[in-house]
Amino acid sequence: MTASTPDLTSELLRGMRLSGVNYRRIEACRPFGVHFNYAPGRAQFHFVSRGPLLRTVSGKIYELESGDALLMPNGDAHTLLSEPDAAVVDVAQLATEPLCKSVCEISKADDSDPPQPPAVVFSACMEFELGGMQPLISAMPEVMLISRLQKSWPEIQPLLAAMERESLTRQAGYATILARLADVVAALIVRAWVECGCDKATGWVEVLRDPKLSRAIYAMHRKPGENWTVEKLAREAGISRSVFAERFLAATGSSPARYLAELRMRLAVQYINEARQPLESVAFELGYSSLAAFSRAFKRIVGKSPGAVREPVENI
Repeated sequence: MTASTPDLTSELLRGMRLSGVNYRRIEACRPFGVHFNYAPGRAQFHFVSRGPLLRTVSGKIYELESGDALLMPNGDAHTLLSEPDAAVVDVAQLATEPLCKSVCEISKADDSDPPQPPAVVFSACMEFELGGMQPLISAMPEVMLISRLQKSWPEIQPLLAAMERESLTRQAGYATILARLADVVAALIVRAWVECGCDKATGWVEVLRDPKLSRAIYAMHRKPGENWTVEKLAREAGISRSVFAERFLAATGSSPARYLAELRMRLAVQYINEARQPLESVAFELGYSSLAAFSRAFKRIVGKSPGAVREPVENI
């Protein structure tokens, strides 16, 4: 990433939400194969305490050693294997035992003589949100390996060591600790990829590499309630209106007005659920003159009313 775009990169990372929906600790004797189906709109994360192989839907095979972690940001279908030709079972067909809220265990007894050390994997299916820059997820690699980042990001190693220790020793509360560590490690994988320049990715990533577009998009993210016209954004970018509109569409696949509307709605969902803000204040903060106008725009883009997305407060 060029030195001229750090603000937009920081904005992307500031808006990142990556948290587990459900987690599995898998302990299985060899040979074994566990298949994970495509999870649209969610990411898949695996930490390997004792290493199997990974075969992706594209047919690629990755050798995963003990202590490895990986993120599949687009939730592609894949299979964890102890050997390339091992028989495969869908993970949904395996018996589970609840460990705590959102964490369960899958174990397969070892019938071999003498018994062999089982493979141990901690897996998570995760909600992955990048705010207004959600299209960037589709530009990410099919598989993001932690092993490619450890030399440049040594702070990851203690977290991986902690995950390995918790998954193998199984001390009190280990399931909850593993779940939180998984969320952090997955977020660090994404951050490292972005800060290293997104590898050779194309498409929406070009926005981050274009300092002129970056300035305009950063302005929208910092002041989403502003009445941003193409003329105003072109001035932020320092280029003509026609050049800006053409370059914006080519890089993002969207018009500035559409991009701003979708950004506002993603922020609205966060304000409504996380900050628990009243709908009227959300509408005003995001630049709408009335709650009715906000509600119409919200339903058009999100597909439901603002009140319908508000999650109930759980009793503690």
